[in-house]
Amino acid sequence: MTEAAALPGRPRSGDLTGPATPRAHCVLAPNPSPMTLDGTNTWIVAEPDSGLAVVIDPGPLDEGHLRAVIDTAERAGHRVALTLLTHGHPDHADGAARFAELTGSPVRALDPALRLGDEGLAAGDVITTGGLELRVVPTPGHTADSLCFHLPADRAVLTGDTILGRGTTVVAHPDGRLGDYLDSLRRLRSLTVDDGVATVLPGHGPVLNDAQGAVEFYLAHRANRLAQVETAVEAGHRTAAEVVANVYADVDRSLWPAAELSVRAQLDYLGEHGLI
Repeated sequence: MTEAAALPGRPRSGDLTGPATPRAHCVLAPNPSPMTLDGTNTWIVAEPDSGLAVVIDPGPLDEGHLRAVIDTAERAGHRVALTLLTHGHPDHADGAARFAELTGSPVRALDPALRLGDEGLAAGDVITTGGLELRVVPTPGHTADSLCFHLPADRAVLTGDTILGRGTTVVAHPDGRLGDYLDSLRRLRSLTVDDGVATVLPGHGPVLNDAQGAVEFYLAHRANRLAQVETAVEAGHRTAAEVVANVYADVDRSLWPAAELSVRAQLDYLGEHGLI
């Protein structure tokens, strides 16, 4: 068995539900699948001595899960005052409206269609609920509306689906674009180099203790896949489905539809740059 410390990003072992940093606590949603891994990580983030908390990605519309998030926050002495969304995919956002009903908290997101309240989210915004500081980091690529949240006090970043705790993410073509995604990974790398971010709190899978290592692995993986796709096209595999069958032959076929989205994004990127 491979040691966790030897895996990309040095994933933590143990239960996903529970405290991850002094200010961030994970509640795992009961929606495991090949695409969601163990399920969606809903994050409760608060200053330890504050009565207010921020919840990031309430997850699917599952009443038991939503109430478990509220109960967890209340046991720690926090009232949920604000809900944030990393992006609009159903496994992260479908429960947001019901969660807002249960908590009375507004929902802020980049996509106006997902907001409940007067405020959205934009690059450079700083959330200061209950004395907490969260900085909004634009990270389009997985989807056009993807955001991450930098938690400076814990030297951590909450990444949604931009970086996962295990495996790699999908560039969800046509909404997701590979060029944007590569720029977003470089933006996250600058957080690790310039701002001291050490920990990744992902939307799925375990916490990663080596944020810079995780970002470097993702960039290398994307470069390798792009080279493989280019080679497959040069060998005569023209359609996305043909490229997937060639490049992803060793990947579980249940993941091929998702892989095809990423391949379409890669083909677009290669075409835009005159490489095919």
